[in-house]
Amino acid sequence: MAGRIKSGAAERKTARKNDPERTKEDILEVATEEFATHGLSGARVDAIAERTRTSKRMIYYYFGGKEGLYHAVLEKAYADIRSAEAELHLEDLPPEEAMRRLVEFTFDYDEAHPDFIRLVSIENIHRAEHLPHTTSIRSTNLGIIQTIAAILERGRKADVFRAGIDPVDLHMLISAFCFFRVSNRHTFGTIFRRDLSEPGLRDKHRRMIGDAVIRLLQGGAEAVELSPPAGAATPARARRSAGSSGRRPA
Repeated sequence: MAGRIKSGAAERKTARKNDPERTKEDILEVATEEFATHGLSGARVDAIAERTRTSKRMIYYYFGGKEGLYHAVLEKAYADIRSAEAELHLEDLPPEEAMRRLVEFTFDYDEAHPDFIRLVSIENIHRAEHLPHTTSIRSTNLGIIQTIAAILERGRKADVFRAGIDPVDLHMLISAFCFFRVSNRHTFGTIFRRDLSEPGLRDKHRRMIGDAVIRLLQGGAEAVELSPPAGAATPARARRSAGSSGRRPA
């Protein structure tokens, strides 16, 4: 039995040596849990190496150190949600259905990925000082703003959405509610004695945020104007600015 276990461990080690991309994926998966649980300062590279059956030296070789690994974890966390959004094919749906589908997806994704919520919260504790050192997060997240802008424009042309909605503000509105339910569920639940994971309440909140967004876009009597402030960055402005400077938008 011991011989078989030893042989299996040797096979996994050999497989890792022959598949560096798989090794990096395994390291990132475990590192995501480690950083989400213990934060940047509390996470231990030794623990990540032990759980992935690699070595600190190998992790440093691939990611350049603990902060480099943390940056890679952040990049993957944002890339994963943006990649999942792209699979929704919202451009194939009518505007109202597309927007509600996006809201429901955001709600479900945040609920199913509490590590993502914790990572974003941790980076906010650090005042986002590490985001400028990542290579793709800003450009990766521009895609969701372009998606929302396209849905809004289709809705305006179909006369189902009012004009003057800033896609960044709308993205913030959707994210705020969905994020808060996960990030603050323990404090909120304790203070107000509500279990936010209870299926009935969860379904109610899922419908509520969808209804609120659609009501806003349809221009209810009490709707708040969400037009972009003067000089604010929008996908169109970013593209024009990039064109005039010879650079692509960040």
